[in-house]
Amino acid sequence: MTEPLATGSTIGILGGGQLGRMLAVAASRLGLRAHVYEPAANPPAADVAHRVTTASYDDAAALTAFAQSVDVVTYEFENIPTSALDLIEAIRPIRPNRRTLAISQDRVEEKGFLNAIGLATAPWAAVNDAAELESALGAIGAPAILKTTRLGYDGKGQARIMTPEDAAAALTAMSGAPAVLEGFVPFTMEISVIAARALDGQVAAFDPGENVHRDGILHTTTVPARLPPARRSDAVLIAARILNALDYVGVMGVELFVTPQGLLVNEIAPRVHNSGHWTQNGCAVDQFEQHIRAVAGWPLGDGSRHSDVTMENLIGDDIDRVPALATEAGTAIHLYGKAEARAGRKMGHINRIRPRG
Repeated sequence: MTEPLATGSTIGILGGGQLGRMLAVAASRLGLRAHVYEPAANPPAADVAHRVTTASYDDAAALTAFAQSVDVVTYEFENIPTSALDLIEAIRPIRPNRRTLAISQDRVEEKGFLNAIGLATAPWAAVNDAAELESALGAIGAPAILKTTRLGYDGKGQARIMTPEDAAAALTAMSGAPAVLEGFVPFTMEISVIAARALDGQVAAFDPGENVHRDGILHTTTVPARLPPARRSDAVLIAARILNALDYVGVMGVELFVTPQGLLVNEIAPRVHNSGHWTQNGCAVDQFEQHIRAVAGWPLGDGSRHSDVTMENLIGDDIDRVPALATEAGTAIHLYGKAEARAGRKMGHINRIRPRG
């Protein structure tokens, strides 16, 4: 068992967006430092990190210096070039591990892994050309959704196929990238479980949250989700099975569809997750501290919920609502320090807190 990192140690964070920002804040509360590596200038995390390296992911000298300056490395997003990870891992441990990152970077790999450990997903098939799409539609049927296997998020890299006649346009929208066809499933709601696993194998999960999306982007997450106790337990057990199968260290977001036949896994995210922001005001130990604890080799904290919460993302011009939101009782505001509001850009979020029911 690796010794827990001591106060004053440094967590390296790949990515300087809002998740990196909130991880850096959590690290500082535990007496740890955050060194952020980010190609873009003036990222949100720069305001709160102990140190920032601004360099590209193909800058071997910068990556080497970064790795040598930290005690462990984690990340706030999945799409980090393999070459950069190879260089870093030769110097410092990366948590969560590389296997998880490789699986989560590719939807075909992800779905194959989930099915292999006995978890149900929507019907799917890999698609690389028109013939494979025709075959997949024949097996799965329409409506369905075609997604790039890599790099898609917040509704990007996706095309709906409502009838077979939509297939050609959907394939064109993939711009030649490998894709996966997913069948639509009738579901009553989407939920997510934010779960953590420590270096010693300890697993802890936050209460499942109920998600609502708008235009492919998460709008709200509400806890408690409208689930019976048995279904809530099933969701947590699914997350734990995934974490243990991957020998995972850190926090993971697991998105699930609630269907009449049971829970289907939609996708996994090997990092702190937008749908877990409610934990900042609903729990004594939030998802960001839990992740820092795990990657630093500390014991996991108590993630039990003391309040009911609805998290709402502030997207684009929603930032203009902040003066009014600041007058609302029971509303906690979390802004990301982004200078420019753009359509679809996450500018912050709020947590509306209520006594636990």
